[in-house]
Amino acid sequence: MAFVGSGPIVEELDAKFWRVVEPLVYQGSSEEFVIPAGFRTDFASVPRALVWLVPRYGAYTRAAILHDFLRSSHAVSIADADGIFRRCLRELGVAVPRRWMMWAAVRLASGLSGATPGDVATWVLIAVPSIAFLAIPAIVVQVFLVLFWLVELVFWGINRLFTHTATPPPQPQMKTA
Repeated sequence: MAFVGSGPIVEELDAKFWRVVEPLVYQGSSEEFVIPAGFRTDFASVPRALVWLVPRYGAYTRAAILHDFLRSSHAVSIADADGIFRRCLRELGVAVPRRWMMWAAVRLASGLSGATPGDVATWVLIAVPSIAFLAIPAIVVQVFLVLFWLVELVFWGINRLFTHTATPPPQPQMKTA
């Protein structure tokens, strides 16, 4: 069970989305999934305040593309897509804490759809320590992101003020007879 070939070849569409240029194939235990060329992905959907810990792409990029494809194509249930995502993370060598936190995040985003009581217990065992570990750094990062946005806004306003006053609008010409 692994990805077949060298991996996805993608091209950037805009600041958030990418398109798969060549098909990406994942051979599962009983099924083969083929992400077609042209499929659009945002890689890992990580909140901005947490990209310091889990960037949007990395060793897990192919797993994130496969997860996006499985969720959008409805090829498997949401719970199975999330489980395949976790298995792919393991196969790609993603570290245990990061792998389980990423799995807990996608399960939360899916509303724990199709979860059994055992799945919920596993999720709680992963999510509670993860939240405790991430809460303070995430709050600090978010506060500084807002402060940075305010500084950018002030400088944008100053720049706008000076660029409008530095170049006066053209004056109409008077015709003389």
